[in-house]
Amino acid sequence: MLKYLVPRIALTDLPSIIGFAVFGAILAGIYGILHDQVTYSIGPEYFTKLKFKQFGFADFGFGDRIFVSFVGFLATWWAGFFVAWFLSRRLIPKQQRSTAFRKILAGFTIVFACGFAAGLGGYCYGIWRGPKADFTAWQSVFSQYDITDSWAFVRVAYIHNASYLGGLFGFLVALYFIRPEDESVISDKAT
Repeated sequence: MLKYLVPRIALTDLPSIIGFAVFGAILAGIYGILHDQVTYSIGPEYFTKLKFKQFGFADFGFGDRIFVSFVGFLATWWAGFFVAWFLSRRLIPKQQRSTAFRKILAGFTIVFACGFAAGLGGYCYGIWRGPKADFTAWQSVFSQYDITDSWAFVRVAYIHNASYLGGLFGFLVALYFIRPEDESVISDKAT
């Protein structure tokens, strides 16, 4: 168990692992920007009355749409960093670089697809519930944040929560299905 918490990483592998982690952070951040631009269009109050308060330190006065982009990037970059870190940490040291890179990209694709599909499912669930649904469980949130468009707020909350769960599920699927080649077969790692 300790080897997973404090891994030994060969110095030759470290630049590639860090590079992929940064690449994963940037990809996830871009996804977060696009995701939040769409969800802001659906329910602006989710941002103006909740997320903008949580990420107030990132408001530089450029307007709501730019602030939404900052929120989207800040809310997701870390997920991409850690997904890429764990995938590359697992795959780069145990096989040829080209094979590892393809598998890491396949892992990114799985995480993205699962997060996107789950977010779409959250949206569909919100639409299915409809504007006249029983939102009594949400009343304390509506009161606390002075929400006027409850259905839009709840739909965006469903999308965001489902997206995170889908991304986590995709990460677990990627870890399970994308494995390094048998180490005994590998004779020479390409750089």
